[in-house]
Amino acid sequence: MAADPVDTDVIVVGAGPVGLMLAGELRTGGARVTVLERLAEPTTESRASTLHARTMELLDQRGLLGALGTVPHDPAGHFGGIRLDFSGLDSPYAGLWKVPQARTERLLGDRAAGLGAVVTRGRELVALRQTASAVEAETVGPGGPLRLRAAYVVGCDGESSTVRRLAGLAFPGTDATRELLRADVAGIDVPDRRFERHEHGLAIAHRRPDGVTRIMVHAFGAAAGERAGEPEFTEVVAAWARVTGEDIGAGRPIWVNAFGNARRLAERYRDGRVLLAGDAAHAQMPVGGQALNLGLQDAVNLGWKLAAQVRGRAPAGLLDSYHDERHAVGHRVLANIEAQTTLLLGGPEVEPLRATVAELLRHDAVAGQLAAMISGLDVSYPDGGGPPPLGARMPPGWLTAGAGPSGAAEPLRTGRGVLLDLGGGLPPGAADGWADRVRTVPAAPAPGPRSGRPAGLGGRAVGAVLLRPDGHIAWADGSPTGLRTALHRWFGTPNA
Repeated sequence: MAADPVDTDVIVVGAGPVGLMLAGELRTGGARVTVLERLAEPTTESRASTLHARTMELLDQRGLLGALGTVPHDPAGHFGGIRLDFSGLDSPYAGLWKVPQARTERLLGDRAAGLGAVVTRGRELVALRQTASAVEAETVGPGGPLRLRAAYVVGCDGESSTVRRLAGLAFPGTDATRELLRADVAGIDVPDRRFERHEHGLAIAHRRPDGVTRIMVHAFGAAAGERAGEPEFTEVVAAWARVTGEDIGAGRPIWVNAFGNARRLAERYRDGRVLLAGDAAHAQMPVGGQALNLGLQDAVNLGWKLAAQVRGRAPAGLLDSYHDERHAVGHRVLANIEAQTTLLLGGPEVEPLRATVAELLRHDAVAGQLAAMISGLDVSYPDGGGPPPLGARMPPGWLTAGAGPSGAAEPLRTGRGVLLDLGGGLPPGAADGWADRVRTVPAAPAPGPRSGRPAGLGGRAVGAVLLRPDGHIAWADGSPTGLRTALHRWFGTPNA
């Protein structure tokens, strides 16, 4: 017999980076959160190790970058294994930031726990039932079965999501046809290789300061097979020898895995009281670190909306906008990953295509567009209520005095919306009815680098900007009536 129900606002299933990011966002918004994790201890395997510019901006918005300390930075990445310069992006965090997944997990776990989220490890979800007013989750773990009751449950539990399966959410797409073998190996000495193409396959190697070498290898023409578990190290050794001619068999594998080019996207990110985020919502080859970054950005989009929902202050349609906005982003990211996979894992037959793409990437406009897409900086939500810049992220470095040294990021650290008063005639007390949800902050646009005059936003001068808690623009200048409409649209009914 299960124990008596334990009430909470939101159950988050999965204590990886996405689940922990979401838990912190929910607590920032005032929701009670319980995180369920099947594993008894946090993983020490740092499989995803790249944070992109938009993710770094989001961490800055929540004041988390200081805790990361000094982070190695690479101004260049790749598109399908072809060098791509990220240094020209319009962000203080242009480039790729190398943070081991275990370190990201610790950062986000400490934040979630510090804000009051309950993280329960060694407990597995086995049944899920939706009612008109709640979700009931049956779990097993130390001490026996336990039933939890919440307003909502969010699956952040990976590609093989138990939440998605139990809720019966469709996950259409294609299975893997090709795969990369990957391992962290101690005790070997091989040359560093960056997407090195050989006659028989692709070889990647990078030796870290601790002496461990990350190996990735794909033998051209090798198909992805059904796997009951992770591959044996001997399989990696054989593939590496075939591609490079080198023997790494004397090395000590720390961990080994394989990842393929499966491509799946949940039909819906929300079904009633069940939602999905991260790899539970989209399966993709983790090319260039996009999978982790896509999931973390899902969590930031969802967190403030779901918190508003459970606290009874969300306007109609706010929670549904999570699917509308992030499903479209997921579809676009999966498309660019598919293109990169063709370039990366294709054999000699893709060389003409690779040569054409490499030539195009020498043009700044092409390279800049692809770098912005991979970094998540070009994401603009079309339901912003009007033409750009509505729906886009607030440009970094656009503000000076009043908003602090981090520009618009600093006022966003409370997790509330922000109304930036740029001295353009904003009526006194314009957002007073929403003061518990929106901060009004005096600021000034930075001068343009050439003219010396205040820079415009989206090509025009503005006197005020309304930001959502995720830093996207909900309203820019215009009439007081337009401001009130945007406040109602994103933040609900004002207080009396």
